Amino acid sequence: MAAFSILDLVRVTQETDARGALDNARDLAAHAENWGYTRFWVAEHHNMPGIASAATSVVLAHIAAGSSRIRIGAGGIMLPNHAPIVIAEQFGTLERLYPGRIDLGLGRAPGTDQVTVRALRRTLSGTDTFPQDVRELQAYFADLDPGQRVQAVPAAGTHVPLWILGSSTYGAQLAAAYGLPYGFASHFAPDLLMEALSIYRRRFEPSEQLASPYAMVGVNVIAAETDAEAKRLATTQQMSFADLFRGARGLSKPPIDDIETYWSPAERAQARQMLARTVVGSRQTVRDGLARLIEETGADELMIVSDVYDHQQRLRSFEIIGEAAADLRTAVAA
Repeated sequence: MAAFSILDLVRVTQETDARGALDNARDLAAHAENWGYTRFWVAEHHNMPGIASAATSVVLAHIAAGSSRIRIGAGGIMLPNHAPIVIAEQFGTLERLYPGRIDLGLGRAPGTDQVTVRALRRTLSGTDTFPQDVRELQAYFADLDPGQRVQAVPAAGTHVPLWILGSSTYGAQLAAAYGLPYGFASHFAPDLLMEALSIYRRRFEPSEQLASPYAMVGVNVIAAETDAEAKRLATTQQMSFADLFRGARGLSKPPIDDIETYWSPAERAQARQMLARTVVGSRQTVRDGLARLIEETGADELMIVSDVYDHQQRLRSFEIIGEAAADLRTAVAA
């Protein structure tokens, strides 16, 4: 049976400032570990006023301090934005503070626009050093070699588990070659999901970290007491995508009754393509949708995004999803 985890967007809304978004994420993680979720991840995004997780490792420390068992991690750190030694120092520190609970998912994209890329002091040469940077990062987390002149303090010997994340076949190939777990971002880029999973599983080479392939699939799930209410809650995410297409990166908006009054036909078509891997509905509807996704993909784990505006309704959405997951586990065990 697949594991269930959470990717939280740490949303800043029209009613909640950045501090409120950070505290809401921490509160959700505390609830999630009692609802059966395996991990709680946040992602690195820059120059996005509606997302408060840019300082990802700091955010993770805040979340981890408010929970006790659930694994906490990055989904992901955009490694080309950083020197590997700095990321090793940050996540090695997290592992020392919260041993056995830290994950480090790695992405290759900048996670922002080109103007912000320059502000991050990233080179725009086009040279791809991501594979070498992953290897360098692995070396910093490994046991310290005698005479090693450069070490990431206090990362050495922590063996923080790495994940390769992506939305194309590139990450699948790299994860397979390096023998690392792989997460596909089908919650916003679903087109190559099945091809990427096939490549990853066919080409996987065992490693010290992982003996056999382990695939995580991202999926949007909006749950409520009824299908109609869940459909209404889902308009918050739909509006966010429409705003993204318009170049208007604003705060999260409360749900509306009719999304057709908000977006154009072109925006609707583009959003529906990007949100194709979305399950919206009641506990029964969610259970059936998740069962189909697991059967289709053979996923070892689902990473769930539930982009609901109101915090209490978002908590209830994840609680219902957890109940649906429990239903699936019972059905498999029967």
